[in-house]
Amino acid sequence: MRKTDVHHIIDNARFNRFHWMVLFWCALIIIFDGYDLVIYGVVLPLIMKEWGLTPLEAGALGSYALFGMMFGALFFGPLADKIGRKKAITLCVVLFSGFTVLNGFADSPTEFGICRFIAGLGIGGVMPNVVALMNEYAPKKIRSTLVAIMFSGYSVGGMLSAGLGMVLIPQFGWQAVFFVAGIPLLLLPLVVYLLPESVGFMLRKGRTEEARQVLKRVDPAYDLRADDQLQMAAVKSTGTPVLQLFSDGRALRTLMLWLAFFCCLLMVYALSSWLPKLMANAGYSLGSSLSFLLVLNFGAIFGAIGGGVMGDKLNLPRVLAVFFVIAAVSITLLGIKSPTPVLYLLIAIAGATTIGSQILLYACAAQFYSMNIRSTGLGWASGIGRNGAIVGPLLGGALLGISLPLQYNFMAFALPGAVAAIAMSVFAISSQRSSRAAQASVAAAS
Repeated sequence: MRKTDVHHIIDNARFNRFHWMVLFWCALIIIFDGYDLVIYGVVLPLIMKEWGLTPLEAGALGSYALFGMMFGALFFGPLADKIGRKKAITLCVVLFSGFTVLNGFADSPTEFGICRFIAGLGIGGVMPNVVALMNEYAPKKIRSTLVAIMFSGYSVGGMLSAGLGMVLIPQFGWQAVFFVAGIPLLLLPLVVYLLPESVGFMLRKGRTEEARQVLKRVDPAYDLRADDQLQMAAVKSTGTPVLQLFSDGRALRTLMLWLAFFCCLLMVYALSSWLPKLMANAGYSLGSSLSFLLVLNFGAIFGAIGGGVMGDKLNLPRVLAVFFVIAAVSITLLGIKSPTPVLYLLIAIAGATTIGSQILLYACAAQFYSMNIRSTGLGWASGIGRNGAIVGPLLGGALLGISLPLQYNFMAFALPGAVAAIAMSVFAISSQRSSRAAQASVAAAS
């Protein structure tokens, strides 16, 4: 009986139709995940007027979904390591799609907030699981790039929100953009049928033959025999998954990842929630303000994919540290009166280095944690980071409430970028030291 390393098959596979399929369905889920989240910033000026909300009340209402995302990430990440990523993803799609549709029927801020919270459970829960699944099946040479391309669907969803908002809202009212969110429910049977389960989960549960069939699709050219014994490092967990995030020298890097997630998500959701309103206050029309949101998410696609390519060739944590420095500078400059082309360029750069960095952070975390704790690691990093996402809209509402000059609002949004740059620099240095220590240990043993 021959022993076969599953990681070797996946890492060295050529990109094929199977990878395209996983990429397509994961990206489609993330597109609507992003759509359902960014949609609040699109309708914010309208519901503030219709329901007579103050900026602070509107910021609190926007945070309901983010509270849901925090609990969803913390719950569905570890749950997926127990029930499988496929089931967890299915449950999350039902939650975020179904309750976003119900938002369109809300008659009061209370009803709206409850639906946003429950939808947030699904939005937050699905992110770490699709990232973990894509990372698990991606060939090693293009792993960061594929995760970045897949997660760029978040920005496509944000652009779709802004674009459809400009088209649908004037004719059908703000409710119409929420009804579009029901499309994933219609596609759910196809997702369940076509999306593969985690091969690591299948091996842990003894579903060896099923895992063998999936691996044949991952690399059809590999000579995988019926009697091969499939092996995978760290398939079995020992102890509590959450505590394992701090074992084996991972404690400092786990904390730095959490800090970077917190700061990055604060910037992302402060901008996504308040950019249209800030620009409207600066004298731009609602249509122009929504176009800024469109450009923000458009820039994110280039930032995520470009950063993913650089991360595969260079060092992803160091790329992230540089991105966060650029984010802090570009957001600060948004508060200074600039010609329109320069303003659009700064917004695109801000999108590339905030939303784009959020996407790259997921790729970084997915590569850092081993397969048996990957969903837990991603879920907790995302969940802790959601506290930043909650603070972002509240911070924007509080700043608008005290009527600060425009530039001070953007300076407050930019400060977390500098903190995140420091966090990722520490992460990179710690990783380098850990790698040197491991190499020295191997050399001493030999």
